[in-house]
Amino acid sequence: MCAAVYVLSTVTGYVLTSALLLKCPTLLHRKKRENFLSQHISHRGGAGENLENTMTAFKHAVNLGTDMLELDCQLTKDEQVVVSHDSNLKRATGVNTQVCDMAYSELPPYLCKLGVTFQRECFCEGGEDKRIPLLRDVFEAFPNTPVNIDIKVNNDTLIKKVSELVVKYDREHLTVWGNASNEIVKKCYKENPRIPVLFSFPRVLQLLGLFYTGLLPFVPLKEQFLEIPMPSIITKLPLLYFFLHASECLIFSCSLLMRKSLFEHLTARGIQVYIWVLNDDEDFQRAFDLGATGVMTDFPTRLKDFMDRNGISKLQ
Repeated sequence: MCAAVYVLSTVTGYVLTSALLLKCPTLLHRKKRENFLSQHISHRGGAGENLENTMTAFKHAVNLGTDMLELDCQLTKDEQVVVSHDSNLKRATGVNTQVCDMAYSELPPYLCKLGVTFQRECFCEGGEDKRIPLLRDVFEAFPNTPVNIDIKVNNDTLIKKVSELVVKYDREHLTVWGNASNEIVKKCYKENPRIPVLFSFPRVLQLLGLFYTGLLPFVPLKEQFLEIPMPSIITKLPLLYFFLHASECLIFSCSLLMRKSLFEHLTARGIQVYIWVLNDDEDFQRAFDLGATGVMTDFPTRLKDFMDRNGISKLQ
């Protein structure tokens, strides 16, 4: 009887402590320093309004007032860090070649018309700017704009060179980097722990487990940014992309992450929560209602209009 009472009191104490720390995490953890807060994030610069990852796209988004540019990095044969989502350029340029097999000067231009990945049956037609830019071009053009870098390949030289560019342009306080791969994120953190990192996919799953077991409030987290997809976007993907990437497990995991109490706990600890890639008012509204810090979109004008209409002001 005494043992049962002891176990019950212990469990009750744990549950109450967990609930308290979930609401007030700074009782146990020091809040991470936030150098910037981003509500409006332009995915690949705004791939639905200009050709993805081009300087024209980035300039348009910045002129519109975006809080953050999201982009992807690869390494060329002559070790130049370029802004390109795909390792193989067939989709984007029509040329079946790997970025890593060509010198920067040899890279083909983008096609005039590209599909928008997260908007079914949607294409973006570009203007004169079809050049694949260098990462340094972005840093030089937008010295005060936060940049979210997806390290697309597990390449030590790429990680090192991205870090060197971030340091050279004094952007450690304006940059976040990472990848879905836990190995890449670990390498990024080891290379330069002063640049904040994203949660990798395995770490997102760990986060999920910690949250639902009540252990999350007790566990320190090195990451400062959580980027997750909203389940509803999976059904909006182009069919080929859907079959390649969607699964019941992914949809279920994403659904479990859509919890306001989780988002509030993370933001109270100084961890920003971004939901991607949302392109319509219904999803924008749901993301902000859940307490997400920011929304990543292919249509920066559409998101800005939504925020203006709904009085969603800058957090800074």
